[in-house]
Amino acid sequence: MAEGSGTETHANQTNSTTTAPHVPNPGGSPGPSDDGSLRRALIFVGIAAASAGVAYGIVRATLARPPADPTTERIQQLIDEANRLLKTLDEKKPE
Repeated sequence: MAEGSGTETHANQTNSTTTAPHVPNPGGSPGPSDDGSLRRALIFVGIAAASAGVAYGIVRATLARPPADPTTERIQQLIDEANRLLKTLDEKKPE
């Protein structure tokens, strides 16, 4: 057994296979993890966010409260008047 222990042999094999020299991309085109794809993704997200914001604004503007109904206003006036009359009666009531 002149090869040594099994651990040393395995370590030598692992080191020799994991340390490869850096070879630049021969075509010169950006790889899939370069800034180009990140930039495209960010532009897509920005356009999607802007579209969502515009859509939200349009929906919010169109679904604004409808104009006040005159019947509802009159009912509220009558309720307020009834409350005032009840309060006046309570104040005049002898204790």
